[in-house]
Amino acid sequence: MGGNRELRSLKDIARDRILVEMLGAVKGGGKSVAWKVLIVDEVTVKVMSKICKVSDIQEEGISVIEDLKKSRQPQRTLEAVYFIFPSRNSVSKFMQDMSGQLPLYKRAHVFFSTPLPPELLQLIKSSRDVLSRVASLAELNLEFWVVDTQAFVTNHDLAMRHIVGGNEMTPQYTTCIESIASRLGTMFASLKEFPAIRYRAIGAGEANPATSGRDCAPLKLATALWERLLQYKALPNYPQSESCDLIILTRAADPIAPVIHEWSYNAMCHDLLDLDGNKFKYEVTTAAGRQEQKEVLLEEHDGVWRELRDLHIADVNLRLDAKMKEFKGRNKAAQLHGGGTREDISTKDMRKIAQALPQYQDELEKLSLHIHIATKLSEKMREQGLTDLSKVEQDLVFGGASSKDLINILTTKQELSTENKLRLLMIYAITHPDKCDANKLQQWLKLARLTDEEFEPVGNMRLLGANVGKKHKITLSYGSKASKAYRKEKEMREGDWQNARFFPVMEELVESLSKNTLSKDEYPYFRSPSASSDNESSSVHRSSAGSSVRSTRNWARGSGSLSPDNSINGSSHGSSHASRKFGKRIFVFIIGGMTHSELSTAHKMTNALSREVIIGSTSLETPKEFLSKVRSLSGEDELDLDF
Repeated sequence: MGGNRELRSLKDIARDRILVEMLGAVKGGGKSVAWKVLIVDEVTVKVMSKICKVSDIQEEGISVIEDLKKSRQPQRTLEAVYFIFPSRNSVSKFMQDMSGQLPLYKRAHVFFSTPLPPELLQLIKSSRDVLSRVASLAELNLEFWVVDTQAFVTNHDLAMRHIVGGNEMTPQYTTCIESIASRLGTMFASLKEFPAIRYRAIGAGEANPATSGRDCAPLKLATALWERLLQYKALPNYPQSESCDLIILTRAADPIAPVIHEWSYNAMCHDLLDLDGNKFKYEVTTAAGRQEQKEVLLEEHDGVWRELRDLHIADVNLRLDAKMKEFKGRNKAAQLHGGGTREDISTKDMRKIAQALPQYQDELEKLSLHIHIATKLSEKMREQGLTDLSKVEQDLVFGGASSKDLINILTTKQELSTENKLRLLMIYAITHPDKCDANKLQQWLKLARLTDEEFEPVGNMRLLGANVGKKHKITLSYGSKASKAYRKEKEMREGDWQNARFFPVMEELVESLSKNTLSKDEYPYFRSPSASSDNESSSVHRSSAGSSVRSTRNWARGSGSLSPDNSINGSSHGSSHASRKFGKRIFVFIIGGMTHSELSTAHKMTNALSREVIIGSTSLETPKEFLSKVRSLSGEDELDLDF
């Protein structure tokens, strides 16, 4: 599985597992299609919706898709394909369908999303009626949600509460860890990967570590995952030695990434626009002058989105301008639309224009959409004063700001929203814990004109590893010099954007792992990799040692150009990977939610290291969602702000 190979996306692999390994396996031969019914439950329908279209499923001989829990009409002349989660409720419902003298379907092909517990297998075997009507029964091992070509989630929205902010002695903590491990295991089974597991050690990077459920979570997940991976070794073509690398950590390893203002197009869209998932709603003016509501999905099927999503917003504007000029220059329909006269274009050209109009309209609509979005983002930036705010945020992280700068922006920037004040104060609490005991926090609360309830996420950052709310003897010196940097700033290159200095901790971890310099004390192996895996890792390290993520960042002012196929050089996932060979995959899994900027980091590092970087998490968070989850956290050591 390791070594040099062509890149094949996570989404494509998952899609083939549904269409080829499951539906294709029961489709049957012959010229005529033997139509079947597909039965799904609340878990598997979400898995499929992320990777398949209904038309794809229908092409594999499925006439209708039904919900397992709903009442259904009998179709006794048809066979059914069940793709279900192996819970007692789902298995019982399936058995009801196929029991008795009049079952709902002729025969059943049953596929489980994760391994079927022995007691449920025995339950199925105990019914002669059901067993006689089961044509096939298998564990598909596919129970993760694809986010994009290099990202997935296990869909555990409560992991922040139960694990990161929870108590390891509670049943919710244990159940959540086990469920995450089960779903994460199906991802490795699907990709035929056996990872060398590394995890964030208890107290890693902390001067005075204190054990908590949060600190133990990476090791506990590594343990649970390892048990499942050993079972997968019995699968056909599953590797018997380590074929990839995996790092497990919690959100506490980088609590700043979810709240700091990021400047990539993807991150800004999900931060500043009122998106419904990836759905963007906007108004257009029709040719008749009427206002019309439209909806679009900002996803990878949109080539322009795919090209721009990881770029700095300033570079996005530059490239959109260049793309529009290039589009008009090569498109005669655009020239006519832009002010040319019919006399300027020959009859032959007019015929070509008529033929090209549908494509012209499609390209123009996509470009116009992203110009509209970029313009809207620029307006939001000005309204919220994000240029000044972002500078203070990043200076707090890299040691260039003091409490005086924080006081200044809180008292002079009237446009700061409650959310932006909170995000700024959360960053301050993380980077300056010695100035954030209970007394100091109360002063910041009053200065920011926030209520106790609004201020709660700042105090709750202690549950993400920040030493917030503890008693210190240091006084709050408003004019003090900037303290020692919380993070080391990377060297800026000519043309880099000053407000894009921040980078997720994930970037450093993956870069260090690829260079074989990741600390084995802070990120130990769960099991030492085999000798063959070590040799291959060394080979990959030598081939990518000269690469640097920073050196390939496309954030330089005005850098990049339009290629002949109208894609932006270095930014299109598909085109830039087409002819390249990639080494062993690197996986990063974050318990407690990942950010859109971390998705962008995975894309960029894949290009820089020639190793596909895949990021996974329990959920994908916007800053607003993260704030809501931090607010809901509770712990035994409740913060006391009463005086």
